[in-house]
Parts: sequence; structure tokens; C-alpha cells
Amino acid sequence: MEPVVSSGRIEDFSTVHPFALRDGTSFGTLTHVIVLVMKGGLFFPLPLCGRFSAPLDEGSASVQSGWAQPTLKRQKTLWKRNRQVKEIPPCSQLQTVCCRELPRPCQGTMHSLTVASQLFRPGAQNQDAIRTLNTLQTNASYLEQVKRERGDPQAQLEAMKGFLERSGLKVEDLDQLNIIHVTGTKGKGSVCAFTERILRNFGLKTGFYSSPHLVQVRERIRINGQPISKELFSKYFWQVYNRLEETKDSEHVAMPAYFRFLTIMAFHVFLQEKVDLAVVEVGIGGAYDCTNIIRKPVVCGVSSLGIDHTSILGDTIEKIAWQKGGIFKPGVPALTVPQPDRPLEVLKEQAQRNSCPLYLCPDLEAFEKEEKPLRLGLAGDHQRSNAALALQLSRVWLEQQGYLDIGELRDPWPSPELSVKKPPPVAPAFRPGEPMVQGLQAAEWLGRNQVLHHGPLTWYIDGAHTTSSIQACVRWFRQAALNEEKPTDGSEVRVLLFNVTGDRDTAALLKLLLPCQFDYAVFCPNFTEVSTAGNADQQNFNVTLENVLTRCLQNQSYWNRLMEAKVSQDPWLSPAAEVEGVGGWMKPAPLHGSLLFMPPSARPLNSNSLVFPCISHALQWITQGRDLHFQAPASRGLHPHPVASSGAVLLKEAATIRVLVTGSLHLVGGVLKLLDQSLSQ
Repeated sequence: MEPVVSSGRIEDFSTVHPFALRDGTSFGTLTHVIVLVMKGGLFFPLPLCGRFSAPLDEGSASVQSGWAQPTLKRQKTLWKRNRQVKEIPPCSQLQTVCCRELPRPCQGTMHSLTVASQLFRPGAQNQDAIRTLNTLQTNASYLEQVKRERGDPQAQLEAMKGFLERSGLKVEDLDQLNIIHVTGTKGKGSVCAFTERILRNFGLKTGFYSSPHLVQVRERIRINGQPISKELFSKYFWQVYNRLEETKDSEHVAMPAYFRFLTIMAFHVFLQEKVDLAVVEVGIGGAYDCTNIIRKPVVCGVSSLGIDHTSILGDTIEKIAWQKGGIFKPGVPALTVPQPDRPLEVLKEQAQRNSCPLYLCPDLEAFEKEEKPLRLGLAGDHQRSNAALALQLSRVWLEQQGYLDIGELRDPWPSPELSVKKPPPVAPAFRPGEPMVQGLQAAEWLGRNQVLHHGPLTWYIDGAHTTSSIQACVRWFRQAALNEEKPTDGSEVRVLLFNVTGDRDTAALLKLLLPCQFDYAVFCPNFTEVSTAGNADQQNFNVTLENVLTRCLQNQSYWNRLMEAKVSQDPWLSPAAEVEGVGGWMKPAPLHGSLLFMPPSARPLNSNSLVFPCISHALQWITQGRDLHFQAPASRGLHPHPVASSGAVLLKEAATIRVLVTGSLHLVGGVLKLLDQSLSQ
């Protein structure tokens, strides 16, 4: 059979989407065909939309192609001619390629087409899997979906169960995973990281599902502490995607939302890879969260509660506590860190309603020897309560699974208190064994109270994004900076790199950061580059550069007003600068005294602030070529305004530059991607 090939002026088709490769009735892998376009004796690659027809495994095929891009600005009637396509490789050898931009020499009329199978590049199939995943949902629209459906949580869970069954699993299958289910506002990811590391030290094969990811989406699904490989991600993504595609009908939405899909995929991974247990972090809330289709976890945990996602969970801590307590299950023990009185009462009510024995976790001091305090792999005093909860969750899990020699209890387990008026009983402390001690010390959780020493620059990286977590971040940063070696000449510059998303109160968060005494505040979106087309892990189809830059300018305005208020209270501080426009264009105020040569206790506060269109440009200005780990983009004349120019001189001359990156885990992920290339491998 001869294929029918479309031809025309290539400039009309600057981008293409993957097309469906079908083998009979089964849905296969999204694939591009690479075609060589000959013009003037030169060949150029061209992505060709089309569809293979069987047989695919005998080295030959035909291609029906048509430019089916729905968003093309100009759709012309294309003349068609028959072309023979030869030497198609077997289906098993086909790799995926993404060629978004056509090279300029391709513009013109096609003269001949030849399939060039050798142009398929390895690893691109994983990128197409991620791009296809991104079309399902991004976080912003997922939150909108949750808000629309929150009036009927049971319907949400039933829909999730339906997606799970269409993918080939039943809810009962999840019982095999021996799940530890963890919720909370602050620290739930850290609790999970501690817990997973402890249990791995007992020789167990662990699964760990968390969100969001920092650099690569594969981070959300881990086995033995490591993100699953690109090969495994592609394998299970298409396995689940294809099953859902094959089972769609008029009564069922074809695909679940982004987070729901990943949750289903994680369950498939953990079951098929035969993990001994799965540590599952709740996405948002608990009662309505799609992870709450879990029927019989081994144990549940609740980390510290606070105010966050108010448009979804409610605007009071009591409403939020009700949501968090929604993961409690009949007869399944639950543990919580100490909470304020009222939310603790709500948790107790939820536990009683669900016939769940609830216990308070004692402080970490109760697990320590007087002469030998426990060492934690995660920095910050607030991690101590997370570590204590992880110890209790680990021990309860081991005890429920029949493990011995897991630390002698100092007291017997108390009977769960059924009266709502009384606080939950305190779980008995114990002396942790060496696997637990080493697990706490070896735990890693990137982007949380993380310090990177890069020559004269020290990066303090923490994804805090709530009032209480920013307060903890400030305490950690000030203590960490205080403990660092001071430059002999006293020349030190402090820089804040900040962004915030969602419905959070930016002004309130920035006000908490004032005691850190920053010389410069830098604001940018969460994009590593202005265009994210080449980085599927960071694509977000629900925001535009214009929207996020507007938010950054608002953040800058909040900061400048806070600085103005500070200046009005202190005659020694410099007057506020006046914002002129996008990109940090400002009129700098004259500086009273040096930014650099004063001890930290007498540092002047300045309202110097800048806005950049992406993280890469922000880091380029902050580092001034002095961080050898950061590969700066080619200079494009990014800093014509006076504040950036004068600041560049100070940053180049400073003996020490301390940079706090906070406000958003997505911002933190983008910074880590650029500062640590190994995270992208």
C-alpha cells in the first residue's frame, strides 16, 4: 500500500503535536515520524503528523498523514501526492522525538520525502509521556475542579474508584501495599521522608508517593528512596493511559485529572514492582483527596496543621482540621503531633466518628538518651516534631507487621480515649534501635532547609509557603547565617529570591521576612526559562508569562511598601525606591552608608527590588558569574536599569553572598535544577 503524504508550504506548520500510533485495535505509543525534506540539495528534519497502518513488525508500513494541528493559524487546502515510504524500522525500535521548531531552511515546497529512522533520539519517549500527562491537568485547574466538586466528596471518591477500576485495579488491591497514609499542612513530606528512610533501613523495599515534584515529575513516585527511572515512568504511564483510553465511553470522562492520574499510576508501579510498603502523602486536605480511596492503611499520621489552600479546605483551622481528619479509618491507629486545642478537638471528633484510635506523639526528647541526642538529616528545629512522628509511624507499622526487636516501649499503649472533651492519649515513647537512629540521620528531602555552598555564594533553599512555615524558615535562615563563617572584611550581601502562587497572602509572608535584613529582593516566576517548551517537567498550560509577571510586580510592590514603612520608622534607613515598570525598572534612592561594610546587627534595610521574567535571568544577576555550578544563559542586555547595575557591582565585590530562596516549592525546584545539574539526569 502506498502512503498519502500531505505537502505544502512548511512555514504554515511551525509546531506539531504527537499523533496516535495504532496497531490494530490496541492503542500504542505516541510517536513522531521524522522525515527529511530536501531543498537545494540539503536535507532538514521535519516532524510529520500521521498514523501507521499494520503490519508494524515486518520492517515496512504505510503512513497516512495530515496536518491535524487544531491551533494552526493558517490551514490551507494541501495538495496531495503519493510517495513510497521505505525502511520503516520495527515498531519495537521506534523512539519518540519532539521537534517543536522547524529550521528556517525548511521553508518552501517539499520536493521529496524519505523516512530517516536514525534521527529518532533516545529518551524522548519519556518527554512525550510527560507532555501528554501535562495535557491532563495542571495544579491550578485541578484546584478549580476540587472546588467545583467539594460539595459531594463521596462522588469524587467514587469517580476516582471508577478510574482505578478502568485502569485494571480494584480498591481492594491497594490493601496489599501496607500503606502509611500521611496528611498535614506543614511537614507532611518531611515526615514521609523520615519514615521511608527508617523502614528502608530494616531491609524493606519501600514505595513513596509525594507531591509536588521539584525538578522531574518522576520524583513523585519513588522506590527505595529513588525516583523511578525514565524507562519505568514511560512504561507505566502508557500502560495506564492506554487502558483508560481503551475503556472510555459516552458515560465516562476519558482521563482523570493530572494528580489523580499520577496517583493511579503510583499504585500500579508499587503493586507491579512488589514493594513491601508504600508511604503515601496526601495531596490537598484529606477527606476529598484522591489518595483517600485507600481503604485499609496500616497507620495514619497528621503533621502540624495551619492555614493553607483556604479556597479548597476552608478559611479556618478548624475546617482544615476536619479535612485532614478525613483520612482516619475504622480500627486503623492514627498519630498526630501536638496541635492547637481547637483543631485537636476536631481531629478527635473525626477519630471518634470513624472509630479510629487517635494518639498524640510525644516530643523527640522522649526518644533521646540524655547524653546522646538524635541527629537529623533535615535541618531546622521544626523537623524534630516531624522526626518524632516518623519514629512512631515506623514503629506502629513494624509492630502491626509482626516485626520484633524494634525498640522497647517505656510504657504500655494507653486505651484510646473516647470522650471528645479529653485530649487524645499520648503514645508511649521507646528507645529507637540503630536502624531508626541511622534512618533519621540519613534522611534527605531536597528543597527543605537545604544549604548549598558554591564558592562566595551560599544558597539557603526552603519551599516554605505558609505563615507558620515562613516563620520557621526565617528562624532557620537567621540561625544558619549566624553560624556561617563571617568574611574578614565584613563584606556581605543578602539577597531574597521569592515567588508565591495560589491564594496566599503575599504581603503577610513578605512582612515575616523583614528581620532577615536583605539588601536586595528579587522576584521572578517559577519558570527556569522564559519559554518552557523544551522542559516538559515544568510546563504549565494554565498560566501565561504575562499573568505570572503581573503577580511578581504585585509582590515587588508589597515589598517596597513594607520597606517604606520600615524606613519611616528609622531615620538611618534609605528612602524607598520608585517602581517604574516591568523587569525591575526603578529609580534608585541614594544609599546612606555602605550595603557591604557593616556588621549584621547594624545592617541597613533597603527597598532595592528587581523583577525578572524567569529564574535563569534572576540567577544570572545574583551570581554575576561567580557560581561555577550555574551555567548562565548568553547575555542579552538584561540589566539596563540603575538598581541592577549598581547591585551588580556590589555582588561582584562582596566576599560573601547569602541568598534565601523561598515562597514556593516550584521556585525552589527551578533553582535546584539550574544549580545542580545532576538533578536533571
